[in-house]
Amino acid sequence: MEYRKAKDQESDDISQKDVESLDMRSLSHTSATSSLSTAGGPKGKNTWKLKSIVTLALTLLTSSQAILIVWSKRAGKYEYSVTTANFSVEFLKCLLSFLALYRTWNSQGITEDNRLTTSFDEVSVYPIPAILYMVKNLLQYYIFAYVDAPTYQILKNLNIISTGVLYRIILKKKLSEIQWAAFILLCAGCTTAQLNPSSDHVLQTPIQGWMMAIGMALLSGFAGVYTEAIIKKRPSRNINVQNFWLYIFGMLFNLVAICVQDFGAVINKGFFHGYSFITILMILNHALRFVFCLLCSGIAVSMVMKYADNIVKVYSTSVAMLLTAIVSVFLFSFHLSLAFFLGSTVVSVSVYLHSVGKPQQQK
Repeated sequence: MEYRKAKDQESDDISQKDVESLDMRSLSHTSATSSLSTAGGPKGKNTWKLKSIVTLALTLLTSSQAILIVWSKRAGKYEYSVTTANFSVEFLKCLLSFLALYRTWNSQGITEDNRLTTSFDEVSVYPIPAILYMVKNLLQYYIFAYVDAPTYQILKNLNIISTGVLYRIILKKKLSEIQWAAFILLCAGCTTAQLNPSSDHVLQTPIQGWMMAIGMALLSGFAGVYTEAIIKKRPSRNINVQNFWLYIFGMLFNLVAICVQDFGAVINKGFFHGYSFITILMILNHALRFVFCLLCSGIAVSMVMKYADNIVKVYSTSVAMLLTAIVSVFLFSFHLSLAFFLGSTVVSVSVYLHSVGKPQQQK
């Protein structure tokens, strides 16, 4: 569930932050005020240490997401309600947003930009990204009926393409030739990783899996573009206020999903029926990525994330794919083929090219 920089529009690839929500804006909110003067000396060394911690933590959280979802299944199916799990994630994020906002009130006082009370016109824009993220997050559970964890880790990078193209169409954001080439490489990498030479079927993932992956990418892209447009209207608005209202609507839509899909099961068996220790870890994993970004907000690491952004994104993407594959070998008997390794490498190269290929005028 990831979001992007409000002031620094050059960060157009939201692939690793699940960009999936307003979460990641809190990580980069203070980047614009950072200085390169701390790049050397003890202070600079400390920021690079923090960058390493950030990269490692994001890599572990990213790679463990798919593993935990697959691990939470019993006999090939979910014994718990995925709609209640999704609601729990939104609830935790909303609670953490409020706690972070409360800390801001204590330190800075209540101002026009950080107060929760707002106008109907401002609040009315949040239901659209909230429902897009809800559907995307629910698809995240169902896609594992057709793909394994390593394949999911690769296919989720398709949202780089959807986000880039939608930014070009809707927000008129120019893409460089290198970025267009990166999109082609990304498609080639995803396809290569799925080659199945030992079967009559060319690709291992069935068409249903590809359709779900493309649907998730489009939903993530639309949500990212829409939320970027929201922030541009009022960039000074406190990020925790925006998070709070986004997750309020996320909770409401997930309640509707519970009533439509799992109302009888929840009433008869209880809200947390079928939850296991792995299920709880999976929910916490989703929320912890948000907490981690909140903790990083305002500290020196934001400067490093700005100037070493490409390294962090490429490292996290590449290592997360490889780590997911290695763990899946032991947990789920995943076969680590040469095609998968080559496809992962091509995807990593495409992510790097997409990061460094930003048009000069955006810098």
